[in-house]
Amino acid sequence: MRICIYGAGTIGCFLGAHLARLPEVELTIIARGATLEALRRDGIRLETAEGRQAVPVRATDAPASLPTQEVVFITLKAHQLPGALDGIAPLLGPETAVVPPTTGIPYWYFHGLPGPHQGRRLERLDPGGRQWAVLGPERAIGCAFWVGTDSLGPGAVRQEGAASFPIGEPDGTRSPRLERLHAAMTRAGLRAPVRDNIRGEIWTKMINSLVWNPIATLTLATLGEIGAAPDAVALARRMMAEAEAVARAVGASLPAPAEERIAWTLSLSRHRMSMLQDLERGRALEYGVLHDSIIEMRAIAGMETPTIDAVMALLALRARIAGVAPG
Repeated sequence: MRICIYGAGTIGCFLGAHLARLPEVELTIIARGATLEALRRDGIRLETAEGRQAVPVRATDAPASLPTQEVVFITLKAHQLPGALDGIAPLLGPETAVVPPTTGIPYWYFHGLPGPHQGRRLERLDPGGRQWAVLGPERAIGCAFWVGTDSLGPGAVRQEGAASFPIGEPDGTRSPRLERLHAAMTRAGLRAPVRDNIRGEIWTKMINSLVWNPIATLTLATLGEIGAAPDAVALARRMMAEAEAVARAVGASLPAPAEERIAWTLSLSRHRMSMLQDLERGRALEYGVLHDSIIEMRAIAGMETPTIDAVMALLALRARIAGVAPG
């Protein structure tokens, strides 16, 4: 089974460290610069509650040198994806499954979804339909990446808390390719439950990022410090309520109630949200896709999100002042 992970950040390395253990998987990671050098020299260095390990992996910066893949995980930041499409294209064949980023609403969201918006393109999220054309909606498998990670340097990652990667077909079926992917991820030690409502999982993950990442980045606080501030949690609830109203208006059903999700997130008390980690390391912040997702979907629903807009305006200002606004 040929699997490619396109992008060697913390999520890509976490997935790679597990999938590389399977002898039946021919895994390749696409990386560049210092990360590529570190992967070739040291493999992926993974730190978990059980200890530390180094996992040898094959890595390259030349995706066109590889044969077509059975599965391509795209683990780039959303703002990096448009510039990577030409590199991803040679990896794709007619039967390739693509697992794209789901920080926000994915380009394929209305593919295979019965109702008035079936097949609708999302111009704000996929300008000119390039992702739709290159990646193809028919190749997409939805996945929500639920794992707390922290970078320990190029090719090195620390896991914090439990990890889960729910996967599902856009049309809700249990296809052979989905079952194969589920089986491989499970054998690799990754929790990858199959969902017939993958859009609900994607909305849940997006709302979590939309709410907690900006609050953490604006306050420089861990989740535990946010949880100890009642006004900050109240702000999170208002943002969450606005986003959930939009989700329901476009027909989505979230799998867990808001209070349950709030409690789970704040239980990771020591965790520093990924956007805050990026701010501290001088990396571009991945907030555009979050706000664009809400703007696109609320326009379809004919709604407004004033609390979210206010917080995102403050976040954009912080990013500009810190020099980490996305390009």
